[in-house]
Amino acid sequence: MSSTLALVAQESNFTIKNIKFKSEGVSLSGTIFTPKKPYAAVIIVHGSGQEKRMTEFAMKLANTGITAFTYDKRGVGESGGVYAGPEIGTNNIDSANLNLLAIDASAAANTLLANLPTKNLPIGMIGFSQAGWIIPLAAEKNSKVNFMVLFSGPVVTAREQLRFQFFTQGNANFWETHSESEMRSYILTAPDKYQFVDTDPRTALSKLSIKGLWIFGGKDIQIPTQLSIENICHLKDGGKSYEYHLFPALGHNTTPAGKSESFDMAVNWIKTRVCRK
Repeated sequence: MSSTLALVAQESNFTIKNIKFKSEGVSLSGTIFTPKKPYAAVIIVHGSGQEKRMTEFAMKLANTGITAFTYDKRGVGESGGVYAGPEIGTNNIDSANLNLLAIDASAAANTLLANLPTKNLPIGMIGFSQAGWIIPLAAEKNSKVNFMVLFSGPVVTAREQLRFQFFTQGNANFWETHSESEMRSYILTAPDKYQFVDTDPRTALSKLSIKGLWIFGGKDIQIPTQLSIENICHLKDGGKSYEYHLFPALGHNTTPAGKSESFDMAVNWIKTRVCRK
């Protein structure tokens, strides 16, 4: 444990434990933040990119009473294995890589369970962006997962998301000059710039019987928010316990610095929808 984390542990209402665990033949490294009286526990699943453990977010969760396990992504930081890049391209969101990251998340869930002081806590997964594909796959692999919370998690195929991203070109003013119908037409007709095995999160989501919450930004230019919401509604109509909330003024980052509305909503949802008797 770093001296900074050790100091934080002394001054906070949670304990900190660094831990290593195995997944598909490699050693992954992470940290468990455990409050004195936890009411739930979560595994934090990364978005895209070379992401190390999300310490600040985990501590924020622990301060609300949620045990949080965060780890360095495969091939990043202190974790072994090979990170699959590039950031946008053929293999980062290839089905094989997303499934491998889902196996890692499932292994993290088993590790968290083995290290909990009490075994009757609801166990969930919480993540960002690319985790919208990984978490449903991981939950399908691991029946011990009871719920999931997705911040800006796509509920469209990987190919559809990539087409959308190429259409917006990172333009922050995209929605001021383009319509929803234009976007959908492009997603349906645009040729793919990369060839890879696609992933549709609805395949796993349609099989799960756990609760889920998606939090979206109305000005997102990384994932098609309205199309994702529509797909969630179809799953809800099929009897799934899935919910969503839209913050119209936010973009892909639904947890911006200095604002806590989306974070507070996620925590309150876990307390009231997952943990209520």
